[in-house]
Amino acid sequence: MREPKLLVVVGETASGKSALALELARRFNGEIICADSWTVYKDFNIGTAKPNRLERAEVPHHLLDVADPRGGFSAAIFQQLAEPAIAAIARRGRVPILVGGTGLYIDSVLYHYSFMKEPSPELRAELNAMSLDELIARAEKQGFLSRDIDLGNKRRVIRLIETEGKLPERKPLRPNTLIIGLRSPREDLDVRIERRVDAMLEAGLEREVGKLAEEYGWDSEAMKGVGYAQWRGYFESSDSLSETRAKIIKATRDLAKRQRTWFKRNKSIQWISTPVEWSDVVELVTTFLND
Repeated sequence: MREPKLLVVVGETASGKSALALELARRFNGEIICADSWTVYKDFNIGTAKPNRLERAEVPHHLLDVADPRGGFSAAIFQQLAEPAIAAIARRGRVPILVGGTGLYIDSVLYHYSFMKEPSPELRAELNAMSLDELIARAEKQGFLSRDIDLGNKRRVIRLIETEGKLPERKPLRPNTLIIGLRSPREDLDVRIERRVDAMLEAGLEREVGKLAEEYGWDSEAMKGVGYAQWRGYFESSDSLSETRAKIIKATRDLAKRQRTWFKRNKSIQWISTPVEWSDVVELVTTFLND
């Protein structure tokens, strides 16, 4: 069966990809599928820059608020939800638009990854109880380390051990797919990140984090995300607000660097520099959809 056309927008955090996807959805009768490993969690709104109610009322958004913050979420689960969503959007005669910065989630759909089976609950519990350093040492001892794994991400290292060092198998790029990548000058992105963090603080991020930490606990999976984990010292009275702000900005810049590295490897991405020339994007998408 012929794959429906899929429009994909990728880029670093704060690059403007969500705003571009929203404009494309308005212009081309689209619906958005969010490929973000943190916006999947319900109640985590400000720190994840989740689309607001007006945006979600204007354009349907999918795969937001689908996970319990106490549990985990994975690229395999994302794929299981995203692929039927793409098909359903296309059946409605609308354009599916996959947008996000979580590279593994994006690629799980673009290349239809074949994921390994889930581990036993006993092994998962054992690995979750270990520190990141202990996990890396265990993976190294068992010969599982890989340059394709983010060793700063505990969940990724755990999954590497669970799958005995095997990475998901991938097929060729799905047909009928246009991937647009936003590329921002490093200095401009740094400014955008700082402004974004300040906007989150003004919107009540401190209050949101305090409430979520009380409800779900600092060790819950969702509280490990950028914009949340950096608050722990503040609420435990060891960090000032300015120190917390600086930590969030640094963590966000580090995330952007990892995203930049991930997407740079994909030669199928058509890169567009920011600020975006809207007419160029319209021409590119129109040609793709009419082809």
